[in-house]
Amino acid sequence: MCTCTCDLVRDLRCKHLIAVVEDPKDVRNIGTEIRNANALGVEKVYVVDLRGTLPDDRQDMRDRKNRLDSSVSAVKWTFTKRFDSTEACLSHLEKAGFTPIVTSPHVKGKKNCHPDEGDYITSAKLPVWFGNERRGISQFAVERSEICVAIPMFGMIGSSN
Repeated sequence: MCTCTCDLVRDLRCKHLIAVVEDPKDVRNIGTEIRNANALGVEKVYVVDLRGTLPDDRQDMRDRKNRLDSSVSAVKWTFTKRFDSTEACLSHLEKAGFTPIVTSPHVKGKKNCHPDEGDYITSAKLPVWFGNERRGISQFAVERSEICVAIPMFGMIGSSN
């Protein structure tokens, strides 16, 4: 029996880790973010799309290749779900037993750590929130999260936070 490479990779993906992109300023960045999440083994990407620029249906998103040109294959292999608000996405995740964490280089009033310092054992289900390219993560998402993770950046641009 022949095993496809896709089947081997599919089994290695993180089933209980979700990347959440909150209110992307430029919808064209979504494709790149989906590709990066997929490359890291993240199986699902949720997008909080306040302006309604992405389609609701995953298949429709895959069919609109012009919006996600840079990552058409990643969209094929990554489950992507769209939400109209941060509150709707957080409620959906919390009902499913996920413990949200946010990314930011500095958030006051939250436990702050680098990725290798965090205690992620307390919750087996983690949605990791990435904020808007200009404003960062929303205060609402910060208030509902458990931890703030600062992703170390060694270049001149802190784009992952």
